[in-house]
Amino acid sequence: MESTTNAPVKPRFSAAAQAEIDRICQQYPADRRKSAMLPVLHIAQSEFGGWVAPEVQDLVAEVLGVKPIEVYEVSTFYTMFNLKPVGKHVLEICRTGPCQLRGSDELTLELERITGAKVGEGPSADGLFTLKEVECLAACGFAPVVQVREKYYEQLDTEESVDAMLSELRTMVHRPALPWEETGLPNAVTNN
Repeated sequence: MESTTNAPVKPRFSAAAQAEIDRICQQYPADRRKSAMLPVLHIAQSEFGGWVAPEVQDLVAEVLGVKPIEVYEVSTFYTMFNLKPVGKHVLEICRTGPCQLRGSDELTLELERITGAKVGEGPSADGLFTLKEVECLAACGFAPVVQVREKYYEQLDTEESVDAMLSELRTMVHRPALPWEETGLPNAVTNN
């Protein structure tokens, strides 16, 4: 009789992602591969659905030849890494002084009301939005500001500007490709 196992499948990088990781690691001496951790975590997050699950962080540790705790220390320190599942669009809301003076607290409440997502919690019921408060986005003159991937949405102090941002995001078919994704990463979530 054949034995079956319910052991989870260990994540693996696609060939395209691994090639990019190898290219990045070649920029550092062999005994300094840990220096490639930030870009490798970005690749991992992109490759595995927009977040870095513990088993994905373990994979990063394995690829870099470091202890898993070293990856956990980095991924939990930087807010750019998501440690739990996220929606298609992660709205990073600036919460520092200038943005607060221009209404970022009210913007956060409005985004929670409209999207149904709550700051610090999982994605909205429709899977489109995750709300995250972050420190300075360095766009104080255009406050309040929200960053979604590489794009800034500025002066979100009117209903019209918030509606325009959300409308644009709702109509996006998929996220933009990253530099190593010219042909696409097979494991990547298309709508991340």
